[in-house]
Amino acid sequence: MHESVALDRSIELLAPAILKSENPILVDATLGLGGHSFALLERFPNLKIIGIDRDKSAIAEAKSRLANFGDRIQIAHSVFDKITEVVNGFGYQKIDGALFDLGVSSMQLDQPIRGFSYSQEAPLDMRMDQSRGITADEIVNTWDKNEIVRILRNFGEEKFAPRIVDSIIAARPIKSTSQLAEIVKKAIPAATRRTGGNPAKRTFQALRIAVNDELGAISRAIPQALELLNVGGRLVVLSFQSLEDRLVKEAFGSVTTSTLPRDLPISVPGHELKYSLVIRGSEGASDVEISENSRAQSVRIRAIEKVAA
Repeated sequence: MHESVALDRSIELLAPAILKSENPILVDATLGLGGHSFALLERFPNLKIIGIDRDKSAIAEAKSRLANFGDRIQIAHSVFDKITEVVNGFGYQKIDGALFDLGVSSMQLDQPIRGFSYSQEAPLDMRMDQSRGITADEIVNTWDKNEIVRILRNFGEEKFAPRIVDSIIAARPIKSTSQLAEIVKKAIPAATRRTGGNPAKRTFQALRIAVNDELGAISRAIPQALELLNVGGRLVVLSFQSLEDRLVKEAFGSVTTSTLPRDLPISVPGHELKYSLVIRGSEGASDVEISENSRAQSVRIRAIEKVAA
């Protein structure tokens, strides 16, 4: 079974919000295999969780893993930017906590057929929800140069994007992850290839983000999650790369920073801050966790609390 990253720290950060309510409701917005939800339900006997995931195979695994908790867990096959719709659909208007564990899951990376990994032979799919949406194959083989360059630059921060895309277009049709990884590798200057890990990493990240509209979903979901919180409720977000973390940082900053002059001698009605950062900035995983779970090495943890209605 895959280990959930920052499991103990997530529980610690959410605990005050859960313990404030007699019948707490929490949203696990990235249910995955149910690791975080299992630990939370086991720890807090009164807690009910709404689990959201776009990956049907992950939901099937989570349902089996969480079956003993009965109606304390309710699961929706959805993207987390529909969080308000999902919560309302289960009959709730407000929640006491929410947890987002962003990015691709270990399970998805470990299933070659999904196409997320550049180190294994697979079709160019990369969809988290395989029942809908465009595939990486469509982008790589049919989109024009400027669009693919934009994706690689914006979502992969790839400085050799034009060279890579020229090589991609020249090699069409490209039908497998290993073929694409080799094309990217050859397009990047030899000196650069020798440093910084697999040269295809940034291209694969960029395509995955584009296929799943990951950054758009985060931008739409975080404000909704903040609005859903009861006073005293908390939102905890785990990010695994700088683009995700930047969006979360900006969203949290926008609701915890006053727009009034700092030296104003009086409080102005309607301008009171409704949210407060639980963590100043962000945290990483502990050295112990990193030594036990390599995926924890890149995690950034942010947490925020709703302090006023």
